[in-house]
Amino acid sequence: MWTLPIDLLLGSGLAAWPTLGLLVAYLLAAALFRQASRTAKDRLRFDRFRWWRKVGALMRRETPQTAQWPYGTFLQRLGPPVRAALLELGVRRQVPAGQILIHEGRQESHLVLIEQGLTKVTAALPDGRTALLSLRVGGDLVGEMSALNEQPRSATVTACGPARYSVIPCDRFRAFLRGNPDAALELAAMVSDRLRWSNRRRIDFTSYPVKIRVARVVAELSRTHGQRAPDGVVIDVRLTQPELATICGASETSIQKSLRDLRTEGLVDTDYRRMTVLDLPRLRAVGQLDAEER
Repeated sequence: MWTLPIDLLLGSGLAAWPTLGLLVAYLLAAALFRQASRTAKDRLRFDRFRWWRKVGALMRRETPQTAQWPYGTFLQRLGPPVRAALLELGVRRQVPAGQILIHEGRQESHLVLIEQGLTKVTAALPDGRTALLSLRVGGDLVGEMSALNEQPRSATVTACGPARYSVIPCDRFRAFLRGNPDAALELAAMVSDRLRWSNRRRIDFTSYPVKIRVARVVAELSRTHGQRAPDGVVIDVRLTQPELATICGASETSIQKSLRDLRTEGLVDTDYRRMTVLDLPRLRAVGQLDAEER
């Protein structure tokens, strides 16, 4: 593209030195123009990339706030502004299946807010076995008792699959409760619901035979952790029979017999750590659960 201007300079009839000076000046100007043009294009691409990066970051920040949290979880109980403030308190972590989030017996002061995944809460028994106390999902708060009463952890919390959670320092959580009285009331309500659930399990242990206890626990698991399928409700929890035995307060042999009876009656279908409720209304009837009982 430089051929025409160079030919004009050489054919202008000027002396050699002026011609050489003009030629050098032209080449410098052309080089500067090309560099400026390249810089402008790079800046345009960078600005466009930076804009998309801001959009992506905004979407990542909004995702937890617009998620649909399961019924009864702490995050589901809170209003959007309070929920957003709670989600900003902690440091987020991601762990694989089998990772322990909270260790029983440890003196720790932080809370754990589960954002995604399934965890199980277990406690050691005097005979060396492990008792399954409850299951916690995304939106649940765990470790609140030890954090607030400054006592050692009463149970172990383990991820059943890949999980994402936030670690919230106790002092920040206390300040959050002082600034959001509604959240403090919902925390009290959540603890009350968990206590009521524990009391119901104790009553079940003394009032009902094993088959009814199993039917009640399976029906409750289908409500809290069930996924609709063409052949029924698949309980999306991988429970071993010993774990089911501890949560039902029965021996493993009794659990096996009760599950066999429920399979024979066409109420459930079991596979390796997987259970499908084939007829939930009849299962609830076997468990003597009222239609309006949650």
